[in-house]
Amino acid sequence: METTQREDQRSATERRRRELLEAAERVVLRDGPGASMNAIAAEAGITKPILYRHFGDKGGLYRALAVRHTDALVDALRAALDAPSDRRERVEAALDTYLAAIEARPQVYRFLMHPADESGGERGFDVGQHSAPLLRRLGEELATVIAERVDLGADREERARVWGHGIVGMMHAAGDWWLGERPCPRERLVRHLADLLWGGLATAEDLAGGPGL
Repeated sequence: METTQREDQRSATERRRRELLEAAERVVLRDGPGASMNAIAAEAGITKPILYRHFGDKGGLYRALAVRHTDALVDALRAALDAPSDRRERVEAALDTYLAAIEARPQVYRFLMHPADESGGERGFDVGQHSAPLLRRLGEELATVIAERVDLGADREERARVWGHGIVGMMHAAGDWWLGERPCPRERLVRHLADLLWGGLATAEDLAGGPGL
């Protein structure tokens, strides 16, 4: 009986947390990196202290949103790399998946990656402090995919991590610049980035017995 009650309470808490994150996303889509805890609490129909009770502070809310969006992006990137096509097409699909994600929800991207010009009175929150772990996670996820699929020799793990973080750094820097200036269509940017990658990656053999990259 007690176990059932605890499970019901945990389920209700998780459901409420999900509802609050959805409210936060609506505010972020409207206000971008300037989204404030006051605005999010108002959108959710609660007081700010209740919002703090669930997330601690704006940093806690940011981390929860970052996990939510990074999980979805990682799943989409893996799906692109699992597509039944050749290596170049799969790499281009992965690059396009990342760029399409930031293009579709630029306000969410800016909230996750850029500090607000105006904090709305909230001190001590530096988005840049939190964006680095998000990029590191993407780098580690990509490194795992590369290590699982490409034969890089005896130092495979080390090289895979260098390549994974390097590719994520390239995607992030190029995507951030492109989103701000729009110097070319997305498909052309994808092609240019794939051309840049098509050095060592193109010549490495697939790992024997693996799904191939």
